[in-house]
Formats: sequence, structure tokens, C-alpha cells
Amino acid sequence: MGFINEFKQFAVKGNVIDMAVGVIIGGAFGKIVSSVVSDVIMPPIGWLIGGVNFSSLKVTLPANPLAPEDAEAVTVNYGAFLQTVIDFLIIAICIFILIKAINKLMKKKEEVPAPPTPPAPSKEEILLTEIRDILKEK
Repeated sequence: MGFINEFKQFAVKGNVIDMAVGVIIGGAFGKIVSSVVSDVIMPPIGWLIGGVNFSSLKVTLPANPLAPEDAEAVTVNYGAFLQTVIDFLIIAICIFILIKAINKLMKKKEEVPAPPTPPAPSKEEILLTEIRDILKEK
């Protein structure tokens, strides 16, 4: 019974739930960024360098003399690698900007000072207050 209760406490902690939400949103964000890179950013870049589709860039290795004649050619797909590197860089930049903005908001929250407590009245103020109260009574 102790194990089940410990697991319940672990599973419902705010940190675990926050982490799960972050992983799910991060996966969805990665798909969005991959689409932006492959469908919006890379086509104009490919057009600028002569109509090249980055994902199709590859080097075909020479035929292996030991392989059967009907074997497919082996290729090194460096275009897909370039696409993945660009995806990573854009995701890293977006996360950096997001964290920077969150830190700026958190810093602003911390900078709001608590209202200063009014200073204790001086002896003169206390004496004047007592004199005022006495005069009001008369």
C-alpha cells in the first residue's frame, strides 16, 4: 500500500504535471517549427541557390563490388541532416527568446517593492497628538 500512495503523491505533484505538459507542448512546437523550416524558410533559400530542394541533397556512393547487381545504390543524405540542423537552430532560438521573455517578466514581479511601512511617530508627534486630543475634549 505504501508504494501506491507514494506513486500517487509523485504523480499529482505540480512539477510532474508541469513537466508532462511541457513535453507535450514541446513536441507540438517542434512539429510547427519543422513545418515552418521545411515549407516556408527552405524553399526560398533553395530557390536563391538555384532551385535546390535541401531535403533531396545527397551523395551517391560508388557501387560495392561485393553487392548483388540489383542492390540499391547507397546514399549519404546530407540534405536531410542540414534540414534537421536548421530545425534545431530555429527551435533553440525560439526557446531562448521565450525563456528570456519569461525571465524578464519574473524579474519585473520581483522588482515590485512592498509598500514601505510608515515610520513610527516621533516623541514630538505623540505629544502633539495628546495635546490635540485634550483640546478636543474641552
